[in-house]
Amino acid sequence: MDRRKFLELPLVGIPLALVGRAVGQKPAIVSTQRFSWPVIVSTWDSGRTANNAGWPILQKGERALDAVEAAGRASEDEPSCCVGLAAWPDRDGKVTLDSCIMDGNGDCGAVSFLERIKHPVSVARKVMENSPHVLLSGEGAQQFAVENGFSLESGHLSPDAEKEWKKWLEKSKYDPVINIENKHAAIPTPYFFDDGSPNHDTMGTIALDGKERLAGMVTTSGMAFKVRGRVGDSPII
Repeated sequence: MDRRKFLELPLVGIPLALVGRAVGQKPAIVSTQRFSWPVIVSTWDSGRTANNAGWPILQKGERALDAVEAAGRASEDEPSCCVGLAAWPDRDGKVTLDSCIMDGNGDCGAVSFLERIKHPVSVARKVMENSPHVLLSGEGAQQFAVENGFSLESGHLSPDAEKEWKKWLEKSKYDPVINIENKHAAIPTPYFFDDGSPNHDTMGTIALDGKERLAGMVTTSGMAFKVRGRVGDSPII
């Protein structure tokens, strides 16, 4: 199920097939009247990894905010075309990452155009908790991350990302069209394009803990082979 269709569903009607609950249990069906908590829901195939990371935290009675951060970190660690430092780069061969995190009180933090930092979701949380701001971007976001204890990673592409980037360079067609992303926003897109390259999308997780505290996060490398400097909607709060 794609993100847009998922967001159109009422939360109480979401089947537990999409919910992280105890790993290995058969999914049950949520009542259309009510559901029990804690629950954790993530998007896309990597959502299984995310849920498996966040669910044990909820089982221990800890905060939903901790669970969604752990879910995001697990997704960022997993090789993917669309999330984390192993993801596909922009047209200049640089991986730039966007992320945001929010709790049920409306407290939030975000980073965009972040390079060489392994866990942007955790940097976004630091922005929320350790700064007076909501969104930091680019070199400033990277500097903030390093000052808050995050390691500066290698800027080298993963083998898969480098292979796909070099393949893209052979054609590298770029025809600017005004507001083309807006025009495509309402059109459902496939997992793979006609040329076989995978589509992109944001990894997202929401969780409700045992004390009914809500939290959510998104993390992404954005559009593959984008123009350098492009930031999507994911970190915008």
